[in-house]
Amino acid sequence: MHTRKIVSIAAFTVFAATLTFTACKRDKNNNSNVDVEEDTYYADDQARMDQTFSDAQTLSDQAYDFGSVQMKGGVNPTILGSCATVTRDTTGTPRKITIDFGTTNCLCNDGRYRRGKIIITYSGKYRDSGSVHTIGFDGYYVNNNQVLGNKTVTNMGKNSSGQSYFNISVNGMMILNTTGDTISHAASRTRTWIAGESTTALSDDIYSITGSGTNTRANGKVVNYTITSPLTLALNCRWIEQGTVDITPAGASKARTLDYGSGTCDDQATITVNGKTRTITLR
Repeated sequence: MHTRKIVSIAAFTVFAATLTFTACKRDKNNNSNVDVEEDTYYADDQARMDQTFSDAQTLSDQAYDFGSVQMKGGVNPTILGSCATVTRDTTGTPRKITIDFGTTNCLCNDGRYRRGKIIITYSGKYRDSGSVHTIGFDGYYVNNNQVLGNKTVTNMGKNSSGQSYFNISVNGMMILNTTGDTISHAASRTRTWIAGESTTALSDDIYSITGSGTNTRANGKVVNYTITSPLTLALNCRWIEQGTVDITPAGASKARTLDYGSGTCDDQATITVNGKTRTITLR
């Protein structure tokens, strides 16, 4: 077992498998007569959960590959200061990696505070077909929101185009710091490595995410979501660059469409309800 000082990351951003779980806020300057306050909350929940669990996967992948966690940005990912430690246990069964951000908040370069531990158990190398990585949490918080549950990533080998792809299952929960609300999150996704697999650099890695899932609030409100156009997650961009997600509250007759755009790396997205579109800012 050995321990190495590391850093935190601005992860994928999609979501990813991974839908980048950045939080959304209303654009009060957009002219719309439709009250989308509740719809924005739905998009906010979905984006926050996807961002958080995608970040955890990116941190885990990099800790496995490099023994450290790198921050994406610029031409090449840059290394943060001594924000966390990575401990690798290569003698136990299963093998285990622990990413420990400490007991007090650590401000990461993506502007998010983290504390606590991400714990990864694995059966083989991330790039090996058939390998399974399970990601769990121990006292782990992002921006003071507690993250619970687990995420399982299975390498399914190559698709017909010769690209590695991964089946992802998420059974998680988040307790929001501001309100104390609990959001349960379940998702099933496929993440395909569409660029950068042939190099060891992180800055050219791009993933495509498909799949569906549900978010359930403590009051029992269930919201279903389906990726209707694959999400594009580039490791050199903080945000999801493109793709669409249909968000459908239980009992609703029509879906709300969250659109991340057509390939530009920015913090803008739109939500369309009943034919009327409103701009939201990801954060």
